[in-house]
Amino acid sequence: MSESALQTFAGALTSGSIETVDLTHTLDPDFPVIVLPPEFGQCARFRVEEVSRYDERGPAWYWRNFTCSEHCGTHFDAPIHWISGKDLPDAAVDSIPADAFVRPVCVIDCSKESAEDEDFLLTPEFIQAWEKAHGEIPEGAWVLMRTDWSKRSGAEYLNMREDGAHTPGPTGDAIEYLVEQRKIIGFGTETVGTDAGQATHLSPPYPAHYLLHGANKYGLQCLANLDLLPPTGAILV
Repeated sequence: MSESALQTFAGALTSGSIETVDLTHTLDPDFPVIVLPPEFGQCARFRVEEVSRYDERGPAWYWRNFTCSEHCGTHFDAPIHWISGKDLPDAAVDSIPADAFVRPVCVIDCSKESAEDEDFLLTPEFIQAWEKAHGEIPEGAWVLMRTDWSKRSGAEYLNMREDGAHTPGPTGDAIEYLVEQRKIIGFGTETVGTDAGQATHLSPPYPAHYLLHGANKYGLQCLANLDLLPPTGAILV
């Protein structure tokens, strides 16, 4: 990008002619985290500890310690997160090229379907219908699955039952279509994971994780405010 383009971009941000939308949740100790079967290790919840607050522990400053799992709140999945991506080059966050984090984004609205069916699965046919309305997904884009799930909280957000979580997500065929046919850079969701709650029963199990990361692609989850984004035209940073 040229200096003039950068200046134009910065000026547009300052003037407000480019709207910015925060896609993250604010972390707090009550924010839900993914729950795995009891035989596996579990994700730590967000915890915060006050160090000082303008008092005898520190008269002029306020700061805190916090601990959490790296998969807590709105977060990014690198390929190394899954076994299918563990041996790929530049698979960890510290080695991913910085330009991978600035890409166009396509938002596929599945909110109506997800409200009617908490186990709704995004299919290639649904994506192709979206493309007929909004144009072909460009190579290197992020695809975000809007479900409005971020408007839920607590137990309703995880939606756990005796047989596990019940949340929407993609089929394996949908991820294959996005990766192989559209060559996306990553896939994101509003739910606690990039896969559906019942994805252990899909083929392959957890197809978003397995297929995305096996192709050196990325994941985003626990996103918010996808209803404020247009179907196309936004840039994800």
